[in-house]
Amino acid sequence: MEESFSNPATSHFLGSVPAVVTEDKKTSSPEVPANLQIFPPNSQGYQTLVAPSDGGEQQPSNNWKGFFSISSYTQYFNVDTDIVLNRLISSLYPTSGDFVSKIDANPDLYGLVWISTTLVFVIASLGNCATYLMSRRSDPNTSWAFDVNYLNVAAGSIYGYALIVPLGYYFLLQYLGSNVSLVRFWCLWGYSLFIFILTSFLLIIPIEFIRWIIILIGGAASASFVGLNLRSYIQSNDLMIVAISAFVLQLGLSIFIKMWFFA
Repeated sequence: MEESFSNPATSHFLGSVPAVVTEDKKTSSPEVPANLQIFPPNSQGYQTLVAPSDGGEQQPSNNWKGFFSISSYTQYFNVDTDIVLNRLISSLYPTSGDFVSKIDANPDLYGLVWISTTLVFVIASLGNCATYLMSRRSDPNTSWAFDVNYLNVAAGSIYGYALIVPLGYYFLLQYLGSNVSLVRFWCLWGYSLFIFILTSFLLIIPIEFIRWIIILIGGAASASFVGLNLRSYIQSNDLMIVAISAFVLQLGLSIFIKMWFFA
């Protein structure tokens, strides 16, 4: 009796750690290594972070909502200084007629916005300066005041011309069956205004005869630039009247600038 109590078979006691470990090792399944692949698939409620593809989240280009989205126009301002300078220089050589080919792959609205804005402030300020010089030349004792209305007229005329005239020619050529682009038209007419910025600095000369020579040369150059490049979109010689009308309108703009701001 004493021997049976002194050496009990502890291997079968419930609280014996060795017995539990031994039996678990015999009955439990093999250990699965910790891996993210043991989680349930996506169909059971879990999601994996996957980088979106380059074009998977883009909105369709023909969505009408894109017309009112600022992000839709960012591609037309994707130009650097070298490209802008090259196009500005091309606008000063109207007889080349290769401006359309330069903007075909990447037309921009940068020129339309900044050239038009610069021209508005230039003709408004220099127009007042020219008026002052002319008044002082005719009568040194005459009183003179800065005319703020020049700025309103300049903004309305230049912005209206740069936006509405290309839009009108776009719809006209579309109606006549030509494949044209409104953005390219805006780009063309925008850069055509650059020469008026340069001529405006010469129009402050208080000699009327020289002013008319300067503005007619600048207007003829700008009109030739528009007419010759617009001819690239005309398929038939019967439509040459369209390019001629654009020439006349551009020349009319130059005369308007002279008559209103540098009279």
